This record gives sequence, C-alpha cells and structure tokens, in this order.
Amino acid sequence: QVQLVESGGGLVQVGGSLRLSCAASGRALINYAMGWFRQAPGKEREFVAGIKYSSGSTLYGDSVKGRFTISIDNAKNTVYLQANSLKPEDAAVYYCASRRFYVSSRATEYDYWGQGTQVTVSS
Repeated sequence: QVQLVESGGGLVQVGGSLRLSCAASGRALINYAMGWFRQAPGKEREFVAGIKYSSGSTLYGDSVKGRFTISIDNAKNTVYLQANSLKPEDAAVYYCASRRFYVSSRATEYDYWGQGTQVTVSS
C-alpha cells in the first residue's frame, strides 16, 4: 500500500503561482512513478504531469507545458507540482497518484490516489 496526501491548494489570481505537495508513505518508492491529475466539475480527469522516482524523468500534459514543473524530494518522499502563470482553466481538484515503474498519462493505470486538493483561480 502507498498512502498519498496532497496539500498546497488554494485561491490564486490569474497569472499567479502555487506549489502543490504530495507526501507519500507506506512503501519504498524507488520503483514507482508519480503523477498529478486534475478534474474540474463536469470534466474528465486530466493528466497534468508525471515523474519516475528512480530516474527523475518527467512527462507533461500539453495544456501545462512550460508553466508547470514536477519534482521530487527523495529525502522527504514528497512530490511537488510548481504551477506558474495560472489560468482560469487550471482551476480544478488536483490529485496525486502512483503506479509501479513508468509514468502513464492514463488515470486508470494508477493504483493509489490521494484525496485531492482544490485549486481556484480568480480573475
């Protein structure tokens, strides 16, 4: 079992920044990949970014490339999502997820999920 706890969401103005955190526990994560997804009301869950724990290799969704950055602090077993230049369409509940080995952009391929953290972007 892997337990994931997100934090860092909140209200931010258009053009502002937030840093989301995902604290992982329960297993050694060296063989896992971590992903960030988001879901807005009435929309499907969307892949935002992913990172492979062992290598640090990353993958981003097209809508956030160049604005969001995913990173890992191995000592803290924490994954971060730095979200810059936020737009109204970035507003959603952001979820952290994990799966074995490789990053996937498909939510159905992740085994463990956090409870989500709300990001609201005001104009």
